[in-house]
Amino acid sequence: MKTADIMGVQFHAVTLNEAVDYAMNRIHTKKRGYVVTPNPEIVYLTLDDPAFRMVVNNAALVLPDGIGIIYAARILGQALFGRVTGIDFADLLMHRMAQEQLRLFLLGAKPGVAEAAADQLQKKHPGLVISGCHDGYFKDEQDAVDAVNAAGGADVVFVCLGAPKQERFMSVWLDKLDATLLCGLGGSLDVFAGTVKRAPALFSRLGLEWLYRLCKEPWRFKRMLKLPLFLLLAIRQRLLPGRKEGNP
Repeated sequence: MKTADIMGVQFHAVTLNEAVDYAMNRIHTKKRGYVVTPNPEIVYLTLDDPAFRMVVNNAALVLPDGIGIIYAARILGQALFGRVTGIDFADLLMHRMAQEQLRLFLLGAKPGVAEAAADQLQKKHPGLVISGCHDGYFKDEQDAVDAVNAAGGADVVFVCLGAPKQERFMSVWLDKLDATLLCGLGGSLDVFAGTVKRAPALFSRLGLEWLYRLCKEPWRFKRMLKLPLFLLLAIRQRLLPGRKEGNP
């Protein structure tokens, strides 16, 4: 697969359907791997943390989740087909899994959220097998690994612990989990459970999900400031390509 280098992170240049096709092929061939869905905030975390950047770049799929990634790609002259959000990827993947009655484990969020998400997902995707659930409030990561394996494993595990915890968890435990594909999906379980509403379709089409979220959660203002700073960093990198990577 072709990749686009966005400040050291190697994003895969794929459409949503191509990403899911690739994921299903890995499931069928039992080829272990993990999926990451970086937005500008996650790319920021990699700038001064080479070890975390390696974790991200070692993923089987690095999907451009966030309109800021697409804008940065255009500034830097890198080819991406468009956003492939983690939640859209997960939804289509579950649709395909349900057709084959494949097994999914839900890991993350507050106690009870994963179970609520499981109820909703099985209604939406008849045939999907939820092998088990575990919240994200564990003190020992081994406990979460044991929960997945005790449930008989899964073809896919949605790891919803937030960045960078979920990416590091997947990298460390990939070979210890009885699962083929791990997908780092942030707060997706809250959306699947219905406790958090996704932005209306119009906001999504215009790439303004961040604005909708800011209106709903104004306390995120400082975090949202990273988007314009991220684009300024992309412009600086385009104008001064030899400059060492780092925060502006």
